[in-house]
Amino acid sequence: MATSGAASAELVIGWCIFGLLLLAILAFCWIYVRKYQSRRESEVVSTITAIFSLAIALITSALLPVDIFLVSYMKNQNGTFKDWANANVSRQIEDTVLYGYYTLYSVILFCVFFWIPFVYFYYEEKDDDDTSKCTQIKTALKYTLGFVVICALLLLVGSLVCKPELSGAGISKLFLKHRYAFVPLNVPNNKNSTEWEKVKSLFEELGSSHGLAALSFSISSLTLIGMLAAITYTAYGMSALPLNLIKGTRSAAYERLENTEDIEEVEQHIQTIKSKSKDGRPLPARDKRALKQFEERLRTLKKRERHLEFIENSWWTKFCGALRPLKIVWGIFFILVALLFVISLFLSNLDKALHSAGIDSGFIIFGANLSNPLNMLLPLLQTVFPLDYILITIIIMYFIFTSMAGIRNIGIWFFWIRLYKIRRGRTRPQALLFLCMILLLIVLHTSYMIYSLAPQYVMYGSQNYLIETNITSDNHKGNSTLSVPKRCDADAPEDQCTVTRTYLFLHKFWFFSAAYYFGNWAFLGVFLIGLIVSCCKGKKSVIEGVDEDSDISDDEPSVYSA
Repeated sequence: MATSGAASAELVIGWCIFGLLLLAILAFCWIYVRKYQSRRESEVVSTITAIFSLAIALITSALLPVDIFLVSYMKNQNGTFKDWANANVSRQIEDTVLYGYYTLYSVILFCVFFWIPFVYFYYEEKDDDDTSKCTQIKTALKYTLGFVVICALLLLVGSLVCKPELSGAGISKLFLKHRYAFVPLNVPNNKNSTEWEKVKSLFEELGSSHGLAALSFSISSLTLIGMLAAITYTAYGMSALPLNLIKGTRSAAYERLENTEDIEEVEQHIQTIKSKSKDGRPLPARDKRALKQFEERLRTLKKRERHLEFIENSWWTKFCGALRPLKIVWGIFFILVALLFVISLFLSNLDKALHSAGIDSGFIIFGANLSNPLNMLLPLLQTVFPLDYILITIIIMYFIFTSMAGIRNIGIWFFWIRLYKIRRGRTRPQALLFLCMILLLIVLHTSYMIYSLAPQYVMYGSQNYLIETNITSDNHKGNSTLSVPKRCDADAPEDQCTVTRTYLFLHKFWFFSAAYYFGNWAFLGVFLIGLIVSCCKGKKSVIEGVDEDSDISDDEPSVYSA
């Protein structure tokens, strides 16, 4: 009874913190989505979908520290298991986290491959005024069916796995147990079996031993797409966000002065062209085209004049000016955090390049040969719960904000075609769904990014195990053995160290791990390129985006004051 009560107490501690964080995540997602959605085209269903999908991704990431906390708390610092941590209790704790991942990852698959595409295509059809709701639903379901087929194919391919036939020095039992390669499913070939019996046997095989592999393969595929999004947006945003905070925006008064000079210059050109027709002669076609262009330019400049005047006299502008030193401090802090991540990621990847088991193992490392700052810091913080929770939350939020900065600067593109712009208070429902889909995939990749930064922390937390060491004593002849605690790593005995469920989910397939390894190098390269580009770019306009947006109304100047 005491053992069961102690185990329950540890579970309650971990899950209570997780529940509080869940509420904070829901509040953050609601504020974040409401901040960017259009005030004129907001839709309830798209807003709820965006909030829910982003929240599910963040909740899944929040489960990582709980997973690490629970496996770490089963052992003492001297490497022995606690009294209550017997085999049954350990299995119960592991299954609890595993079922949590099953549920959350299944919901993510539902959102990515059904609900978000359905809502997106529904509102695409809604743009046509002559389309009825029934037609909108049918068309949306027709396009969504393609995503459902892709999901089914991923689950099927992921289920065609078995344990690989590998051996040799440097390949640990952990690797042999949890890494997979493709083989056919064990479907009976009995000629007397009916087709229904074969199908039934197939689903029983999937449900018994291949369900975890199928789900892991599907989530790893999405994580791979999230890696590409992180390379594109997060790597650039990590340099653009802090430098934009440090440099700030141009002065509204100075921009207004320049704009007034441009208005006067354009008006002079218009008067010059119109003076040619004072005697009644018609203007040549060339002058008519030039006049039309100057008049269009004049309307744009006057629109800018109104917005600049509003911002210059706004109390919000004065308040932001007073906070300018704080923005510089935040910018310096963010660039230091970015450099910390980049250095840690570089050392981790360099360690894999020099000491890993090779590409066929997914560049798995047996122990940490090159220490990096985060790999040393996270296990230390993990011993004082919830300090590591706080740091993981900061890391995830940092990735969210830098990714958002990258998306706002780059926009959402399909190859060379710009699909949507992300603007505060002016993002269309379809663009909002795209935005949350990209952020969802990036947050999924964050779990592997944290593993790249601190592999031992993600695999084992702060667990130690006992090893026998020979000691030569002067008082006694011969050698004696002494049990010494050692930090758990990939080469540790399976019965002495418990692997987190997160690691088992994200690292079942070596080829995904190999792709993540090369993706990390690409991430570092894009960050350096983005840093150079951000340093060379000048200050942004205080009303950046006004010239390009054709849907701006004159009665909506307050948007830019934010």
